[in-house]
Amino acid sequence: MPQPPLDSFLTEIRALGEETRLRIVLLLSRGELTVSELTQILQQSQPRVSRHVNILADAGLVEGHREGAWVFYRLNPASVLLEGLEDVLPGLHRAQDEALAEDATRLSAVMAARAAVAADFFQRNAESWEKLRRLHTPESDIEQKMRELAGDAPVGKFIDLGTGTGRMLIVFRDLYERAIGYDVSREMLAVARTLLSDAGVENAQVRQGDIFDLADQDGAEHEGSADFVCIHHVLHFLPDPAAAVKAARKLLRPGGRMMIVDFAPHELEHLREEYAHRRLGFSDADARGWAKACGLTVGGSETLTPGADEQDRLSVKLWLLKAPRESGAQAQYLKESIHV
Repeated sequence: MPQPPLDSFLTEIRALGEETRLRIVLLLSRGELTVSELTQILQQSQPRVSRHVNILADAGLVEGHREGAWVFYRLNPASVLLEGLEDVLPGLHRAQDEALAEDATRLSAVMAARAAVAADFFQRNAESWEKLRRLHTPESDIEQKMRELAGDAPVGKFIDLGTGTGRMLIVFRDLYERAIGYDVSREMLAVARTLLSDAGVENAQVRQGDIFDLADQDGAEHEGSADFVCIHHVLHFLPDPAAAVKAARKLLRPGGRMMIVDFAPHELEHLREEYAHRRLGFSDADARGWAKACGLTVGGSETLTPGADEQDRLSVKLWLLKAPRESGAQAQYLKESIHV
């Protein structure tokens, strides 16, 4: 593995050579935070905290992602010092330092406030979600079948589109090295951050993004780089599912895989009005059509059918689509065929 340039090391080391900036890095090693949250934790002025965050970002130690008026900061995976920092930071977390101990206490308060917001959101939507749960096979059965279909092969980059509460990032946590979940709802992302933190998932993050506009928002970073893309119970909400699959396909590297989970065809028209379902399920023919249009193959499929005592529940379909391994064919296809 080639050594990073010396000037990159020096730039990042110099940026760390200040107490507040080191404290910020230590806090961000626990998860994503906004400048407002860092200000609350560090008990310093917002302009001062912003300046320190900008120095760290310019040095390549942290990166920010905007959600509306907010920007969430995290440690930059591309940092040349990150691997070494991951060995050092646990020791700093255990250090008997008064300032760091106070930071940890206030960080816990910030996380508790996030959890309260998430709990309120769940409570306000509990009745609707419970009705939806009763419509299909239990989530635990679906998740088990998803893991079986995905297999045990390690995944480098995992992307979950329409991540919602971030559940798929937790379900597949032991399979991937790094994961990103996208959703258009800031409320859902707030819930996801809390649940990921509660589950101790540190190698996943969530960002605001629309599946149709992802290439414009964040695509330069991810196009052709994902080992696994997940689209779990999302397509039935969308105006053009085929276009969404094409957009997702652009993220796959050669040999990458895409898992789609959704309802089988049904006739529950009331779901359109009550839950904004645009499509009443999808068939194997639909999945084969998506795969063919995107230069993918169907590598496997499963159907979860309700039991004899669950006839009021809907069947759920799972499809695993695979990209070709030939990088030349992949590049040519992406260049000539995908237009979303």
